[in-house]
Amino acid sequence: MSLVAFIYSENFDKYTYGEAHPLKMIRLKLTYELIKAYELLESPNIFLVESELAKEEDILSFHTKEYIETLKAIDRSEYPTNSSQFGLGWGDNPIVKGIYEGSLLSSGGSIQAARLIMDGKAKIAFNIAGGLHHAMADRASGFCYINDPVLAIKELLKKYDRIAYIDIDAHHGDGVQYAFYDTDKVLTISLHEAGTFLFPGTGFSEEIGTGKGRGFSVNLPFYPGTDDETFVWGFNEIVPPLIEAYKPDAIVAQLGVDTMSTDPLTHLELTTNGFCKMVKRIRDFNLPLVALGGGGYNVTNVARCWTLALSIFAGIKLLDAIPEGVMGLLKKHGLEEKSLSDPVKKERADSSVKKMAMEGVDYIRKSIFPLHNIR
Repeated sequence: MSLVAFIYSENFDKYTYGEAHPLKMIRLKLTYELIKAYELLESPNIFLVESELAKEEDILSFHTKEYIETLKAIDRSEYPTNSSQFGLGWGDNPIVKGIYEGSLLSSGGSIQAARLIMDGKAKIAFNIAGGLHHAMADRASGFCYINDPVLAIKELLKKYDRIAYIDIDAHHGDGVQYAFYDTDKVLTISLHEAGTFLFPGTGFSEEIGTGKGRGFSVNLPFYPGTDDETFVWGFNEIVPPLIEAYKPDAIVAQLGVDTMSTDPLTHLELTTNGFCKMVKRIRDFNLPLVALGGGGYNVTNVARCWTLALSIFAGIKLLDAIPEGVMGLLKKHGLEEKSLSDPVKKERADSSVKKMAMEGVDYIRKSIFPLHNIR
């Protein structure tokens, strides 16, 4: 069974976007406490790694100097007069002291994850604080200030020739796609709620890359109301054939859980059952894997899903009854279930939902599969 590194820091909890902001750092602590309650960190297959701050030179491998200097000024309590130029301000990307240091800590964990698998110290490395896939080289976007998936991929490219990025967050992984839009060194695959209905308004099937990267950006958008059956069907139709044809040396997977039916910001209808099927399939590619967190705005969904993901990576079957010792903490933060997994839904998405998914898959088969010699 694969050796899994779980990357965490108690210091994640020090940083905040503000009380009214939907991205709550408590979700990371809840995940850690649930993992501990299940005694996963006592497994010989899992070892804990303390997340470290990323070095500025690593950050500058993608982000511009001017943008990073602006984030550093914010941490010195200097309010930038040109903040809107960098996507900063009230709303999605608030100007709050500590945001640069907090971003260094979360992105540092993703860089560490890449190095752990490059050095052969782990087959899988999981940074739940990572997956902040919207940040652009010169600006913040969609709650993301530093794009740690891009930094992890750039680190992996120091050793490996071909990296596959798989993103199952409800939001399109736009920052990662655009970072590698013109190269065949990285295959980006994003499955998400359609940009017609959800931020960032991109990720349409026609976005397939340019130049050497043509055919190496893959997008499968879904209608609101998409359930486990349709989302997982789409995943299975496109991801395994592309991975088999591309033959990457390593995978980076963004495991956002804002696809869940009870997430307050999105409109999909997944449960833990669909999420776990995709995590198992990613694990079963049996390649060096950097796994990252991502979206998730129902904080107890986050804790349950990422605990399940860690157990899947390590090949450990967990009891479905949540341990009593952590139940009070989870209930305090909104837990209504008493089970780690959701019940299997019997209802099916309406025909328009399946039709859109089928059209997206058909487009990929006709426009992208031939570029990879997939028949």
